[in-house]
Amino acid sequence: MNDGIEEPKRRDNFSAEELADGWVSWNLKDPSRFNAFIEPLSVRAEPDTSDGRPQARVRMIPERKHSNLGDNVHGAVTLALVDIALFAASHQFGSLNAGHSVTLDLSTQFVGAGRLGEPLDAVVELVRETGRLIFLRGLVVQGVNDEHIVLTFAGTIRKASKDRG
Repeated sequence: MNDGIEEPKRRDNFSAEELADGWVSWNLKDPSRFNAFIEPLSVRAEPDTSDGRPQARVRMIPERKHSNLGDNVHGAVTLALVDIALFAASHQFGSLNAGHSVTLDLSTQFVGAGRLGEPLDAVVELVRETGRLIFLRGLVVQGVNDEHIVLTFAGTIRKASKDRG
């Protein structure tokens, strides 16, 4: 059965340029898509958690166009970063290729204001993976040693179906 959710190859849709310090670009090749609003993005693998769970960090640099009237990062921008980070991190974990997989749920708690002009990082941890689902959690952070927590999150991705033709 083909449910219309085939998985395209990552390099067909995303850049994959090696950057400094282990970072890799994560930008759509089509600048007319939503992701372009918060790009450029980059991703890198982080050390595993103390109990062995893989982690990845996805980074954006918020600008004035990402601000709210309080001159902080708009909440919708932070939510977009998290949603995109679920997929970028899952790719780093080898759990999926970028493409037509979907977010099933995303739970967030804002705990601080995002600051403009400094890196805004979604640090994503793989909680569990099944044949069809990927369970993730993490923090959106800023500052030295991630001391400023902006948001906590947990989300689930449904992997793309394979064509069973």
